[in-house]
Amino acid sequence: MKKKLLTTFGALVLACSLPLTGNAAGKQRFSDVPPTKHFAEAVYELAERNIIGGYPDGTFKPGNPITRGQAAAIIAKLTKMDLTNVKNPNFKDVSESNGYYKAIAALAEAGIIGGYEDGRYGPNDPIKRGQLASILVKAFDLPRYSFDYTKNPFKDVVYSESHGSNILILYRLGIAGGTSPDRFSINTPVTRGQAAKMMRATEESKPSMESLEAKKLGMDGISNVNWKTGQDLYEPIVVHGIAGYSTDRLQLVPLKEGTAMLNLLGYNGNVPIEQHRYIYKKYYVHVKKVNGELKLTLEETNDYLPTEARLAVAAGEKVENISLSTVDGALLNENVAFKKCEGTQNVCLAIDKPGSYIAKTRLAGGKEVRYAIEAKEPERAVFHYDIKTLREQPSYVFDTKTLFDHNDYYDKEAAENIGKHKIVTRNADEIAKITRDPGTNVFRVTAKKVGTVEVEFENSVYWRIGQTGDAFSGITSGMKITVQEMNGLINISTSQIYEINSDM
Repeated sequence: MKKKLLTTFGALVLACSLPLTGNAAGKQRFSDVPPTKHFAEAVYELAERNIIGGYPDGTFKPGNPITRGQAAAIIAKLTKMDLTNVKNPNFKDVSESNGYYKAIAALAEAGIIGGYEDGRYGPNDPIKRGQLASILVKAFDLPRYSFDYTKNPFKDVVYSESHGSNILILYRLGIAGGTSPDRFSINTPVTRGQAAKMMRATEESKPSMESLEAKKLGMDGISNVNWKTGQDLYEPIVVHGIAGYSTDRLQLVPLKEGTAMLNLLGYNGNVPIEQHRYIYKKYYVHVKKVNGELKLTLEETNDYLPTEARLAVAAGEKVENISLSTVDGALLNENVAFKKCEGTQNVCLAIDKPGSYIAKTRLAGGKEVRYAIEAKEPERAVFHYDIKTLREQPSYVFDTKTLFDHNDYYDKEAAENIGKHKIVTRNADEIAKITRDPGTNVFRVTAKKVGTVEVEFENSVYWRIGQTGDAFSGITSGMKITVQEMNGLINISTSQIYEINSDM
């Protein structure tokens, strides 16, 4: 991207309908465009391509504003739009005899330009900087980065402004700056000299990108994309079409060489969202450098990749070895590779086939703990299996203070003084045997069958998650004791019974 193109944003296009001076465009020199002007190179390059022209007196008049009609004509020519058999956009002030009619009609049909609320297009109105930003983004199919994707330096560019996101796209790509460090001047007209430079900057600065219409992907519309967290090989962007003008598209911007993954959610049927027939697809995204430029290709696949199974590890436990077997007892691996799960004390191991498994861990000190693992092919087309794990724990001794381990703050004095407890679940003794050590908050639970027992505290406990100013809080009035079973293994777990404070 050439830094010399980073000047203030300006006018659009020099109307292709304007006459060239007597010499061939390639040899043309305008008396009012000296080489020292920041837009001179762009003016002469576009003139050489017969994209723009000057006046019969040999001038270019770079300070004159560009009109909306001229802008449409130049954009259509630059983007090589088909101007045959255009559909009449029915603007009140653009008849078929208008010199800009075909260009305006073609751009309107493509959803690149629009008119005013009163039905006019205003072909002779000066085009404004904000308007041009949106036209350039759409006409050149630039990456549709969201408004908050780029740090916004302009005080007059806000999310609610119709051109806001497009202005920041041009700024991000180095195509457009402001009229001052903190002002874009959305409603300022664009001049002809600025226009020439803007157009060349857009052509040169558009990143390598694949832009695929939903139909090419076998869909009527695209709902969402998802890709592996942390991948940095490409950027996926969904561009939602406008009914009657354009269809949904998937933009993929390559960043560096390699192979990554893409999960795509779309739908068939031009019907209300509640009637959509959803489609799930997955692709390998290959990024390679070809002739010095990054190129991106998609490869649709039905592959599944090894998926992490997370085994819950208690504080102070250290896993030394893991063996993996089928539920029938067939040993698959007596020394499975594992690692600490990111951001937790738990350990992760990779499962590469769907099925039901038993993992046996040996802890420091010789204790063994078993885990049930279930891996299933997901209903949606994603690269990883749906994984569930359950630690064997048919009996459990705990202090109720551990219920609050994940709260950023809780009333420790209240947690020490929950008072009497009351088991409110009917037939609770059929699910588990529950006792409490006298004079303490220590409970002992032995599982009998799958189910949930609710226990009510005499005194409630206040807690908060998050920091002051960006948090929510609640009141815990009791606990749930849950007995689960998977692959023949039994687990007992506990959780809070709580209500979120209404003032949050």
